[in-house]
Amino acid sequence: MMKRIQSALFALWISVSCVLTIAAGLFIILYIFIKGFKTITWEFLLSNPGGIPIGVEGGIFPAIIGSLLLMLISIVFAFILALATAVYIVFYCESQRLENTAHVIIQCMAGIPSIVLGLFGYTVMVVSLNMGRSLLSAGLTLGIMIFPFIQVRIEKAFREFSKSVLNASYSLGVSKVYTIFRLILPQCRRDIVSSITLAGGFAMGAAAPIMLTGAVIFAPAPKALSSPVMALPLHLYILSNESISMEKSYATALVLIAILITINIFAITLTLWRKEVKR
Repeated sequence: MMKRIQSALFALWISVSCVLTIAAGLFIILYIFIKGFKTITWEFLLSNPGGIPIGVEGGIFPAIIGSLLLMLISIVFAFILALATAVYIVFYCESQRLENTAHVIIQCMAGIPSIVLGLFGYTVMVVSLNMGRSLLSAGLTLGIMIFPFIQVRIEKAFREFSKSVLNASYSLGVSKVYTIFRLILPQCRRDIVSSITLAGGFAMGAAAPIMLTGAVIFAPAPKALSSPVMALPLHLYILSNESISMEKSYATALVLIAILITINIFAITLTLWRKEVKR
């Protein structure tokens, strides 16, 4: 009798938690939609910010372009590092101690506060490497932030790959490099793409790492990697924190949420598609 009561209470707790989580998310999205939708126009999306103080007039086009470029640079940089690390740990590392050390380092990197990563990027890239506050400095800093996110998921995909297929490939005399690039990566590509997409959304929504490395209050759409950029998270912070325009703050937040939701839907679709293909 007691076990049934415990099971019923546990199921009730899970159900209530799930409903509250979904309701809270929907409430936030709906609230921002109601507050910001009336401000969104083509002029708002396709024009530069203006007025005094900056942002009270005009739109957010440079911030949209800057955020997309920052996301692109960060995921390319993080993917290269994450793929190389995952391949080495899974297929080449023969020392358990070295593998455990690598996992500890990656886990520690995942726990570093984003503002600390911003300080690191400022010290190393902006000052030491003399790259300046630029699109490249900010993108690389974001890449360091999302590297653990991508690496863990790529390594998991590699470890879930069929051992029998690997052994059959090796027994036929196929080289490890050929097996990885021609057999494993094509089979894991949807998991890899979904992890990159989700990490890109994570990078796009981060403000702290780019405040010190490349994002500024106002800049045109960047034409070079050495140019400073605007970004939606920082622009939203400035608009709301300085009380410049709450209407445009909500509209900027709505645009950012719409982009992030689109990215997440794309990643989830890829993951579900992979599961259907496996069945």
